[in-house]
Amino acid sequence: MKKTLLSIFLLMAVTVFAQVQTVTYSINPSTFEDTTPITITINGNSINESSWGVTGNALYLWSWSYDVNDTNQMDSPSNGSWTASNEAAKFTYNAGTDTYTKSFTPSVYFNRNGIGRIGFLIKAKDGTGGKQSQDIVVEVGSFQVSLTSPTENSTSIISSGSGFNIAATNTNGVASYALKSNGITINTNASTSSYSYNHANITGNQNYELIVTQGTTTISKKFAVVVNPNTVSQAMPTGLVDGINYNSSDVTKATLVLDAPLKDFVYVAGSFNNWQPTSAYAMKKDPVSGKFWLELTGLVSGVNNTYQYWVVTNAPIANSPKMVKTADPYSTLVLSPYDDPSIPSVKYPNMPVYPAGQSFEVTVLKTGQTPYNWQVTNFVKPEKEKLVVYEVLVRDFDAGRSYQSLIDKIDYFKNLKINAIELMPVMEFEGNESWGYNTSFHMALDKFYGTSDKLKEFIDLCHQNGIAVILDVALNHAFGRNPMVRMWMNDPDGDGFGSPTAENPYFNTVAKHSYNVGEDFNHQSAKTQYYVERVIKQWIQEYKIDGFRWDLTKGFTQACTASDNACTDAYQQDRVDVLKKYADYSWSLDPTHYTIFEHLGTDAEEKQWADYKVTETPSKGIMMWGKMTNPYNQLSMGYASDSNISKMSSTSRGFVANRLIGYAESHDEERLMYKNVQYGAVNGTYNVKTLNTALSRMSAIGAVSLLIPGPKMIWHFGELGWESSIFTCNDNTVNTDGDAIGGDCKLDTKPQPQWVNNWLGNSNRNKIYNDWAKMITLKKTEPVFSGTSTIPNTNSLTLNIKITNSSLTSEQLKDVLILANFDTTAQNVATGFPYTGTWYNLMDNTTIAVTDVNATVNLPAGEYRIYGNKVANLAIEDFEKGNSVSLYPNPVADYFTLNAGFTKVQIYSVSGQLVKSFNSNASSDFQFGVSELQTGLYIVKASDENHKIQVMKFIKR
Repeated sequence: MKKTLLSIFLLMAVTVFAQVQTVTYSINPSTFEDTTPITITINGNSINESSWGVTGNALYLWSWSYDVNDTNQMDSPSNGSWTASNEAAKFTYNAGTDTYTKSFTPSVYFNRNGIGRIGFLIKAKDGTGGKQSQDIVVEVGSFQVSLTSPTENSTSIISSGSGFNIAATNTNGVASYALKSNGITINTNASTSSYSYNHANITGNQNYELIVTQGTTTISKKFAVVVNPNTVSQAMPTGLVDGINYNSSDVTKATLVLDAPLKDFVYVAGSFNNWQPTSAYAMKKDPVSGKFWLELTGLVSGVNNTYQYWVVTNAPIANSPKMVKTADPYSTLVLSPYDDPSIPSVKYPNMPVYPAGQSFEVTVLKTGQTPYNWQVTNFVKPEKEKLVVYEVLVRDFDAGRSYQSLIDKIDYFKNLKINAIELMPVMEFEGNESWGYNTSFHMALDKFYGTSDKLKEFIDLCHQNGIAVILDVALNHAFGRNPMVRMWMNDPDGDGFGSPTAENPYFNTVAKHSYNVGEDFNHQSAKTQYYVERVIKQWIQEYKIDGFRWDLTKGFTQACTASDNACTDAYQQDRVDVLKKYADYSWSLDPTHYTIFEHLGTDAEEKQWADYKVTETPSKGIMMWGKMTNPYNQLSMGYASDSNISKMSSTSRGFVANRLIGYAESHDEERLMYKNVQYGAVNGTYNVKTLNTALSRMSAIGAVSLLIPGPKMIWHFGELGWESSIFTCNDNTVNTDGDAIGGDCKLDTKPQPQWVNNWLGNSNRNKIYNDWAKMITLKKTEPVFSGTSTIPNTNSLTLNIKITNSSLTSEQLKDVLILANFDTTAQNVATGFPYTGTWYNLMDNTTIAVTDVNATVNLPAGEYRIYGNKVANLAIEDFEKGNSVSLYPNPVADYFTLNAGFTKVQIYSVSGQLVKSFNSNASSDFQFGVSELQTGLYIVKASDENHKIQVMKFIKR
């Protein structure tokens, strides 16, 4: 049952499993049928209610049942949800005896007949409190079998040649016993109630099943024996890495490498040995590195193989298992018995089948794989300073919840003009309905969104359209299914999951920072650093990922404690150093790789990364997430207090280069529009709470955020004015984060009104989308927006932001003034134009004659203006859209022609400088000579007699 609950915990972002608490209980009657009324009694002395967060003696039963064949497990419909138990599941507290009792009839309580076993645990109503009872499973029926030696579902470790004793008893008279080993019957007893057998001289691993029959009822008990193979010490071939090493010259071979310090021996069990490994599948041990390794032979090219490691410690520490069955930590594809059954085949066609009879995740190995045929092999990333990143949760972008959905919507991204997409984590995470931060296998792609090739197709398509793809990675922590957690874990209840022990070479036993979820990686460990670098390499080289957004980088320190928030937030040198090391490794693989930290910490520490190697060629420097939600939301709602947005620029934080990815919205912050319509200012007939009024203010938010020099970010559908709360539940109710710990619906799957209701067809929403698209085009194409900004360091609803690029000439667009009025009434907004003359509204090319640089401009409530000293020649409305006019030849050697006549043709460099102009009524066959131009990319702006403008590009060779 814990396997099901684990997914629930992770989905709700509950932190970690704490030490399991043993609960003392009794059931009356002790033997019962599923139609017999029973009473479960819990000894109150065995429960520490306060540590569970329980008040008023409010304990609840969480229960499930199995059919008689022990195959079909079902939760009780009386449970409710993990975070909100039904009152029908509540225990009665008996103060006089300090006991808790719960009475029910199993067939009624579970709403099924033919129950073979019931399982239960004890919990607080909301599932919180940090402690939980162990799983308790009891047999149903008057005929029951007790396995006295060994323990049911256990694995015993023995020496080769040893014997093994099996003993069992049953109730209700004599029964027939049959003992199978590796599927073959090795002993029977037709009539006994007390069975005993010694299996002598065991030299190979054994999977036992004791089958006990009385009348028409059969009960089976399973257990196993693993023989110590006396690990062979042998040097590992050179050049191997941890995980799967495919043989480039022989598709019948592959070599597995596992780093498992303190372990005595390891078997490889898989489809290639029918999951019954012999001594031939015992891994060897390299005497220098201490790593286990094994070459597999006889593999068939193109065939999916599955395998696990059986990792054994002869003398484990207390509460730690002797053997752990685990997938490869370096898996690139894993199969899950918990999650895979609910993945639709349309998302993942021909998914490899999970092997019958196994448990926990397994790794997929396939030789002779056909590599993806990349169409773009030399993608040039957009400049860091010009990045406009679009953050996407695949699950909530489209009802299809797949990479194919993103592929189908590529025009949506293109028309918005963004040049980077940041995917929230897509590595193998626990459960399917998740944000992805509960990662268990960092090198494996989660299958819920689609196949590896489908993700590559999406990345390839983005690259074809000039869009970089950034991946959100959660390397601060891992969760309970992670092999490196499980190989060194506390597991007192023996269910195969637990928390790290002191022996764990990768994880801390307690978190070393105050923001922890899951299990906390120790980033000062050389093994952890090796693992992280392998993860980096996998996604850069295999998927051509252009950058990483590193989640929760505050957690990369070993200097603090879980309760010391001040320490976590303060400058920590070990964190600075290790994160620089990871950035260096990324750049060693791809010198233009984007490295982005979600640190949200002190400027002093962030400056260490932002300025790191910015003077190198190519310029590096780590980009920092810059949360500015509150001040921008104050503006959008119409409140002056705390509305200072000066920290949106890198220079305000002391960074040498523009390395701040400023944003007004992200997946972690409440939607601006939700707060607009809930709490917006009201002034007479002007009411920000009115949906269309709130929407009308969002274009101005784009003007004072997207255009500020430096990279910026949009959280998906902010550009359409998404007004639903991030705490919207599956049933469309809203449960804000103050209502319930871990139950605030923040992680719930969201509805898709943007497509169902055709928001692009809504003029109020479409205006935001189109205005932002034009602003993004300005930012990407006009060199002035790579300059510097001056933002008033004040709280005010009227803004004037100056942007200038001193490297440009007065003949170019080199100065921009952005004005905005976020008040609820029209305001005369202070300007401060740099100089007099004609200024151009860059959104529509209308002009304003400036004779007094300090004259105010009257703006209605929620309005804005973007003025430039010149027309935005490189970012007009039709820039890079499909033109009816074609330029030939392209690339150009000495001349080009246009297939239509124009009165004026101008040629600009990509920096915006006019380099050549033709002023004549040129016919469609006129040859425009450009032989003197240097090699490079140029922009052609052609005007016809009706002053209609077409813009094209050509390459001069």
